[in-house]
Amino acid sequence: MRRRERRMLAASLVAFAGVVLLLAGLLWLMWAESFSREEKALGRLALDLGQRTERSVVDTRDLLAELDRLPIERCSSEHLLALQEAAISRPWLRAIGYWQAATRQCGVGFLQAKELKPQQADRIYDTGVIAWWPSPQTEAGGVQLFLMRFGDHDAAIDPRMLLEIGPQQDRQVGLWVEQLPFASQPVAASLPDPASVPVGVSFDRERRLIISRFSHHGLMPIEVVATEPFAQFRDRHQSTLLAGGAAAVLLAGMWLFAVLTYSRNRLSLAGELREALLEGRIGIHYQPVVDLRSGRWVGAEALARWTRENGEAVSPDSFIPLAEKAGLVPAITRAALKQIMRDLPGLRILAPELTINLNLCPDDLKHPEFVEHLASCMQDAGVPTDALKLEITERALVNSDTARNLIRVLRQRGHQVAIDDFGTGYSSLSYLQSFELDVLKIDKAFVDAIGTDAPTSQVIVHVIEMAASLGLETVAEGVENEAQVKWLVEHGVKLGQGFLFSEPLDPGAFADCLEITAK
Repeated sequence: MRRRERRMLAASLVAFAGVVLLLAGLLWLMWAESFSREEKALGRLALDLGQRTERSVVDTRDLLAELDRLPIERCSSEHLLALQEAAISRPWLRAIGYWQAATRQCGVGFLQAKELKPQQADRIYDTGVIAWWPSPQTEAGGVQLFLMRFGDHDAAIDPRMLLEIGPQQDRQVGLWVEQLPFASQPVAASLPDPASVPVGVSFDRERRLIISRFSHHGLMPIEVVATEPFAQFRDRHQSTLLAGGAAAVLLAGMWLFAVLTYSRNRLSLAGELREALLEGRIGIHYQPVVDLRSGRWVGAEALARWTRENGEAVSPDSFIPLAEKAGLVPAITRAALKQIMRDLPGLRILAPELTINLNLCPDDLKHPEFVEHLASCMQDAGVPTDALKLEITERALVNSDTARNLIRVLRQRGHQVAIDDFGTGYSSLSYLQSFELDVLKIDKAFVDAIGTDAPTSQVIVHVIEMAASLGLETVAEGVENEAQVKWLVEHGVKLGQGFLFSEPLDPGAFADCLEITAK
């Protein structure tokens, strides 16, 4: 398997893994959102049930206290009427009675007196309240009641009335007060003890149940536990899960398309570029360097160009960064040098003083063998070393003793060395002084600012003065109008290049134009 194919396979695996992670992440978020909604809904239900139970118990206690304070004869018609009115006004009450010692003397409601005589109480509070929790011993009329006695009166509370939660399909809900079962819906519901269930909403995989537990701690500790089949929970939140699934599939598809498209373009371009270099299909265009006073073409900058086999021209802004990442720039430099050596002898016949500028990358200046390769190529082509100028960027100068030594050797052999795009990198005046250079090329950004109010409009003056102080020739890049030419000439800049004079030309077109300008 070729390297490009391996990279495509790796990119596909990365894309697939990304899709899986994206799908899983989004579905998990939707699942978590469904649980969050459920927690909020059940939390509100638990709070409502807890507060309702607490209010009912406290209200019943206060009612019994009021009945004890009534200044009327016990078990009289007036007394029984008061008991009846109290019971009717509270739908959870099933009976109210009056006790004397251990005997229930009279009462009102749906239950007979003999049905309201349970044995040992479940709780006896310091306040005087005696309570019996719903159980078989409090069962009357088929309902397990919550019984409360305070003073000489008692009340029977139907806990089902406190647990009224409306139609819930297959949901089962239980209410615990002070850790004792108080009520459930349906009545015979089989619910786990609150202590065995984590707080919040959880999923019992074994029984396929959604289980929730919430607490309310006011005057009394109250716990609410609810269960429902997972299928019911899923159906209730189906719209959220489906929306999340659809969004996940859409995003995953976009991600897969983007990654594969990017990888195919980048990897296939890198592979094609490598093949183009091996097959000698990297070409050169020349952009003239012009004497700003006479308009004569005195040189040119060689610029690498690549046309794919399908005829598509790839912009240098695309393939040069790609080449840098793939470590192919030194190979492009050598390909450009080979083309220049083919063209330069004929071009020098048309213009004997013509020089060509070759761009070097930082990697070219890391290897001394490049200097020997350059010398061999020029000797084979039969052109003098001063016919080839070498351009380097500011990046190539940074902290590189090897670069400094190679630049010195190249200049000793007769090449002029120019620093390209000055002002856009790291160099300062003191830094440039430590290198042996001949030409400073002024970046297009500074030339564009000529005649404007841009902050950089004043910088170019200092760049020109600095170059003069160092004895460097200046070349202005990106010249686009006559006003810029006039300004540059007035400030001592002799050479320039840009679309005002010509766009980069293929070797044949450049030779034709050079012949015209040389006359």
